[in-house]
Amino acid sequence: MSALRVERDGDLLRITLARPETRNAFDAALISELAEAFVDVGTSRAVVLGGDGPSFCAGADISWMRASANLGYDANVADATALRRMLEAIDSCPAPVVAAVQGHALGGGAGLVACCDIVVAHERAMFAFSEVKLGIIPAVISPFVLRKIGESAARRYFVTGERFDANTAMRLGLVHEVTVDLALALTRILGELSTAAPRASRAAKRLVLDRPDGPDTARRIAERRTSPEGQEGLQAFVAGRKPGTPGFASWSPPPNFDVSGE
Repeated sequence: MSALRVERDGDLLRITLARPETRNAFDAALISELAEAFVDVGTSRAVVLGGDGPSFCAGADISWMRASANLGYDANVADATALRRMLEAIDSCPAPVVAAVQGHALGGGAGLVACCDIVVAHERAMFAFSEVKLGIIPAVISPFVLRKIGESAARRYFVTGERFDANTAMRLGLVHEVTVDLALALTRILGELSTAAPRASRAAKRLVLDRPDGPDTARRIAERRTSPEGQEGLQAFVAGRKPGTPGFASWSPPPNFDVSGE
């Protein structure tokens, strides 16, 4: 049985961790399926990443951790490399990735959150980089987490492994919005994404990831200004009208988000 549920609804792709009995904890199968799901998202305008049941992702599965404890050094490197490739696939996904977080996002689950572009968390969600509690460290997720929360916060939360709430996660930069209604917040964010030109939205994400130098920034803006989207958008702005190209066609997110945070 698949540990992941992938659903496409028009321009929206929903990828849901589907192991609620384990609080969507990682194992080798789930890592592999997640990596594959994010390799090719097609022309999706947005990807929503969520978890079934009471938690988003509680980190590593106990059985998987027990098995890894019996692996040698080289096998552990291979195991960790698979996790790194999965995180990179999410981080570099060309389409914007929106995470809906409820319950727990611990260890690798918090690492998942750090790889997403927009993160909405239920007000009762809890986070932790809890690896040190198990005698290990958050090494594989660290590049993604450090980019989001910075060295100062990491020095505390990596070292203590303590849990922190959604408002603290927002203050650190790991979360963008805290809400009592994940479905409503997601609908609003997806509505905003629907008004952005799809190719420009992807190019803007790439801009953040690449951090280009001066000459490259000039090239990139010139490419967008002379693109069909850029031409239509600029001409519409000057004329005081709404853009009319198919790329700007609005879409409505599905109303059946089933994430309560309970």
